Amino acid sequence: MNQRICVPAERVPAPGGRALIEVKDYSLALFNVDGQLYAIDDSCPHQGASLCGGRLQGRVIQCCAHGLRFNLASGYLLNSTQLKVATYPVELVDGQAFIVTVPEESLS
Repeated sequence: MNQRICVPAERVPAPGGRALIEVKDYSLALFNVDGQLYAIDDSCPHQGASLCGGRLQGRVIQCCAHGLRFNLASGYLLNSTQLKVATYPVELVDGQAFIVTVPEESLS
């Protein structure tokens, strides 16, 4: 079932920024890349390290623990389709950001 998490305006990151959003069973990393918002699970699928604090280069986040790099748009490990972090759509409604907590792959 779709759940929309309302992101308080003060928690929406500025361009180049990020925010950790924790609600109920979710720990999500929200990134702003050139005005586009991306939401992913904060847990690296390799061994569970936080991704929110990783090195951000464009639409790529690098895990602090082992250096794995994931594309924020697709969730896939760079140059591979073998490892993926869950991605979530971010909707903007009347200037308010909402994270839809159904992974994008289930929306098709």
